[in-house]
Amino acid sequence: MGWLEFAAAYTAFFITHSLPVRPPLRPMLQSALGPRGFTLAYSAVSLAALAWLIVAAGRAPFVPLWNWAPWQLYVPLVAMLPVCLILALAIARPNPFSFGGALNAKFDPARPGIVRLHCHPLLLALALWATAHAVPNGDLAHLILFCTFAIFAILGTRLVDRRRQREMGVTWQKLRSEVTRTPLWPASLTGDDALRLVAGLLLYATLIWVHPALIGVSPLP
Repeated sequence: MGWLEFAAAYTAFFITHSLPVRPPLRPMLQSALGPRGFTLAYSAVSLAALAWLIVAAGRAPFVPLWNWAPWQLYVPLVAMLPVCLILALAIARPNPFSFGGALNAKFDPARPGIVRLHCHPLLLALALWATAHAVPNGDLAHLILFCTFAIFAILGTRLVDRRRQREMGVTWQKLRSEVTRTPLWPASLTGDDALRLVAGLLLYATLIWVHPALIGVSPLP
């Protein structure tokens, strides 16, 4: 299969990731599955497509672009700690500036949490994950894989900003101004941030533990 499987997985990922969230397909799916059912189904399909893409990249012909060195393992190992903390602080909490925010009507600009640092924390985590993992994977297939995700995350922040500004109108700028006036520490913290940070540390430890079984290689030097 080689490159053919990689191209198929690449195409499948972007089709399953982009088409279901665009009109008129999204309203139809939400009507059939319900908002929660749509979110769960979309997440499951996206994760399955991502898993196939990662596996297909490993099966593609190995075309080396730079030599591997032991120090390269430390780059994703170090970077994944802030990635996990960002994910823990961002998932399932109000964020009217980005996609996928939960209960956005309850967003408090005086207590914005991680949104005070970045309007799109999930895209920031994706960019860090992809950039860090490109370093120890110096072959063509993995470089295409990780660079695509990094570029998608960086460009995605601008695209989402434009879409949310159109949807929210003057409310977007009003909320953004209120958030930027909030002190970074400790006023921006929310009540459950301590628990979320602990969850982020547990996620980091769990990923290190399951990485050999899921990916086939240990993340440890």
